[in-house]
Amino acid sequence: MPADLAVIGLGHLGLPLAQAAVTAGIDTVGYDPDPRPYAELRAGRSPVEGALTASEVRRMLSGGFRPTTDAAELGRVRTAVICSPTPLGPDRAVDLTALGDASRALASRLRPHTTVLLESAVPPGTTETFLRPLLEEGSGLVAGRDFHLACSPGRLDPGNRTRTLANTPKVIGGLTPACTESAAAFYGRLTDKVVRARGPREAEMTKVLETNFRHVNIALVNEMAVLCHDLGVDFWDVIRCAETKPFGFQPFRPGPGVGGHGVPVDPGGPPHGGRTSGSPLRMVSLAQEINDRMPRYVIQRCATLLNEHGKSVRGARVLLLGVTYKPDTADQEAAPAREIATRLMDMGAQIGYHDPHVLDWRVRERPVPRADSLYEAAAAADLTVLLQQHRTYDLQGLAVKAQLLLDTRGATPAGAAHRL
Repeated sequence: MPADLAVIGLGHLGLPLAQAAVTAGIDTVGYDPDPRPYAELRAGRSPVEGALTASEVRRMLSGGFRPTTDAAELGRVRTAVICSPTPLGPDRAVDLTALGDASRALASRLRPHTTVLLESAVPPGTTETFLRPLLEEGSGLVAGRDFHLACSPGRLDPGNRTRTLANTPKVIGGLTPACTESAAAFYGRLTDKVVRARGPREAEMTKVLETNFRHVNIALVNEMAVLCHDLGVDFWDVIRCAETKPFGFQPFRPGPGVGGHGVPVDPGGPPHGGRTSGSPLRMVSLAQEINDRMPRYVIQRCATLLNEHGKSVRGARVLLLGVTYKPDTADQEAAPAREIATRLMDMGAQIGYHDPHVLDWRVRERPVPRADSLYEAAAAADLTVLLQQHRTYDLQGLAVKAQLLLDTRGATPAGAAHRL
């Protein structure tokens, strides 16, 4: 059965896009070669933690959304959007394996006049030098002449109910002006504003800039938080004061590490897929190094606090609060909680956790005990560590109940806990 749209990759990018398309009345099929997302969606559940609720999945299905593992469905659509995961590999180069597989699956079924869009986060040049050749070789068609090709990197903020696809401007860059306009016509049905980039490379680099901007600024405040602690300065009060400046400053806040799907990318780093290496972004590399140190710094602070109260990490009961990468969502992508728990376990601590959004949490494939009663668990723990400030937490009450509380988010009232 033909559809207007195929969303390729049913992860944190593809699912919200498919939801928005179905809501807009677009006949949508969702393709993923992995059978797990298909099975979860057919059962009325989201295959990605925190992406969609069960009721939202059911509304999508009742609205005509069709998840599938059959690549033949890709040959019956007017528009195909590739949302494949592009994680960093061991060498910190972007892994385009899933994107290549999706491209080849689409290419063998690509029809003339189809619009192909890339939403995956990729280094500049990927649309033209990686995706385009795969599509052309597999289809015998020519991009920009026989089919439209454009890049529009994903921009959604998981768990953010205020900023949705509809009210977040969509950046698009087509291979040709006609490709750009075809992409604009599609996204114009889903969002209030479309921003036209000069081409695919500019669209790709926009995502790189946005992601690196976040990581570099978080690294700055993380480094200053460590310095201010050593100097006896309340850095959270410094931020409170600085953010009153009405120009030239944007507040970022330190934390136990940086999680999320947007990983820092150095387009000038090691070449990938035959692309030429440019000048490396030294600031991005340094920011990653600083942010990667934060879980170890949290462990150091934990050990120091326990020692100051006559206790050792070995044998200490440590309660971790909030194991997701951002507040009020179940998404655990790259959350620092797992590394912190692992290091504490290695030091002999007895770890427990509480998170209203995560009912089962495993570290090294072993289940971590979940606290049923938050206050009772905090009162029994030698040390409670706030890693994520979910809004359901009564932090003032928690500070009273906990024997010892380390707040890595600066969310507790001043003087109520030890802050990062």
